[in-house]
Amino acid sequence: METISLERKDGVVKLILNRPDKLNAINPTMLQELGAILSNLIEDDSVKVLVVTGAGRAFCAGADVNEFTKLTPSSALKFSRNGKEIMRSIENFPVPTVAAINGYALGGGLELALSCDIRIASSAAQLGLPEINLGIFPGFGGTVRLPRLIGKAKALELMYTGDRVSAEEAMRLGLVNRMVQSEKFEEEVTAFTSKLASKSPAILRLLKASVNASSNSSEEVGSEVESLAWASAFSTDDQKEGVKAFLERREPKFLGR
Repeated sequence: METISLERKDGVVKLILNRPDKLNAINPTMLQELGAILSNLIEDDSVKVLVVTGAGRAFCAGADVNEFTKLTPSSALKFSRNGKEIMRSIENFPVPTVAAINGYALGGGLELALSCDIRIASSAAQLGLPEINLGIFPGFGGTVRLPRLIGKAKALELMYTGDRVSAEEAMRLGLVNRMVQSEKFEEEVTAFTSKLASKSPAILRLLKASVNASSNSSEEVGSEVESLAWASAFSTDDQKEGVKAFLERREPKFLGR
């Protein structure tokens, strides 16, 4: 792959945006490679947790502005739709997804992080949607996901001004789940994702599917989806192992089935 690299360890797959000289800016090649990788990983039952991060000093500084000089309304529509498809693929990825925000997460980079389940930011990270300064606005789902996460008024403020926020402010707003000191960032991300990977893969998948379905439906429908998914858990070996381990006062050994 030209713009993406992968690392695997104990069920945790780290997807690394790898254009450090461009602050991992998103171009059409990166979108194409992201799509191909996600399509392959979604069929891989050995994947327990997916981590998205960036090489170098940035998570992702957004779309490659050089590409904007080539866009017409027609090609811009295609670029936006392609980006949204990638974001939805991550949002709907069957296992937990974690954005490890090691530096700048701006524009499309923040939209990428917003599509993940959990966001962990380095204390040195800066986050924002500065598209307004280019005469445009977020086009990869940011106008939908950010208001849902931090509220309409604050989301509009960030998009209207294009201002960046520190990792500390992002934590206060609920934009990130955790903030970690830079020198301990990799260690903390590894500890957190290893903890997720130790849980039952089968149950994590049911849980995520239930939450995603419920968030896009009425309370009544969401509640019924939850009941059906919860009942399905009792068909798994992992549920039986979890209960047995609890009663035997030992750590469970989940096999993902």
